[in-house]
Amino acid sequence: MKEIEAAIGLIRRGADDLLIETELVEKLKTGRPLRVKAGFDPTAPDLHLGHTVLLNKLRHFQELGHHVMFLIGDFTATIGDPSGKNATRPPLSKEQVLANAATYKEQVFKILDPEKTEICFNSAWMSQLDAAAMIRLAAQQTVARMLERDDFAKRYANEQPISIHEFLYPLCQGYDSVAMRADIELGGTDQRFNLLMGRELQKHYDQTPQCVLMMPLLEGLDGVNKMSKSLGNYIGIAEPPKEIFGKTMSVSDTLMWRYYELLSFRSSAEIAALKAEVEAGRNPRDVKVMLAQEFVARFHGKQAADDALADFEARFRKNEIPDDIPEVRVAVGDGLPIFKILKEAGLTGTTSEATRMIEQGAVKLDGERVEDRNLVLKAGGKAVLQVGKRKFAAVVLE
Repeated sequence: MKEIEAAIGLIRRGADDLLIETELVEKLKTGRPLRVKAGFDPTAPDLHLGHTVLLNKLRHFQELGHHVMFLIGDFTATIGDPSGKNATRPPLSKEQVLANAATYKEQVFKILDPEKTEICFNSAWMSQLDAAAMIRLAAQQTVARMLERDDFAKRYANEQPISIHEFLYPLCQGYDSVAMRADIELGGTDQRFNLLMGRELQKHYDQTPQCVLMMPLLEGLDGVNKMSKSLGNYIGIAEPPKEIFGKTMSVSDTLMWRYYELLSFRSSAEIAALKAEVEAGRNPRDVKVMLAQEFVARFHGKQAADDALADFEARFRKNEIPDDIPEVRVAVGDGLPIFKILKEAGLTGTTSEATRMIEQGAVKLDGERVEDRNLVLKAGGKAVLQVGKRKFAAVVLE
């Protein structure tokens, strides 16, 4: 029983909810490898750290000896997942889906063990369903049940259109669990309705219902919004090592611990020890460097991590950027010229002064001299700005 308790502890690490734990315990007692499912719609060509919250948890299941099924939703991506959307998401073409899916297959094995991972495509079974079968599947739920979903309910109340095909998405995701005979499915908290649909459909098909493990949505570099490529607040796992390192160093000291919990492969005990060291006076930047190195090493190798650290130290520490620079927030929206940001951040009194300082070569962005007064910075992440030798600010771009 202690072994099962330890397994539940690892499974629950960083999780938002587990439904239903008693059922999972019974599944674990059988001693057989569980069939663990997580689905990803290939809606963009590259994965970012937000996606790896689920990938890391799949790795935990692999470490526990279970069978991981990485599902690429090449069929459901052509429908478009409406979760969390206030408008119908445009479906992707088959060509876009296949191109994106190919990059997913390359990237997931930076985290998962390829020998213990089964790559699945839901077109394998969904494309076999004819019109009659799809109608029978749709008959399993009512419109009233679908409108219990928060995003559907809001759109309906606000008289925003909901396309019929959007109702099919949760049903298709649920049917995936039937076809894959999943014992447990992982997903983000925004997937609750879809994940529970799998349980309901499995009961209809006389299968033991899957357990559901919901993971939190990872905040992006701004510490506020969900990590998203569209918001520019992301760290892509295929980005160059220096980009991954620098972006990780830009997160706040508070958000750093969130990333440690959800993204690091260090044990809970190790992370707790690092927290205690920081509370005792250790510079949090040193601990953040360890996290940045871990990310770069995972996606590009140890040598790349060492090189990224050396480059960071050369650009920042040799430029004598102090440890205690103030943090300010500046609303830049879709983009704001740097000369205006300097004024909003309080580094110059006027935009004219900001322009003059740029022209004099006295302004640096992340340790690099700024030459273009019209350089536009967009929301997402943090930028270290310097004016002259003594004025610094860590600017959170919102």
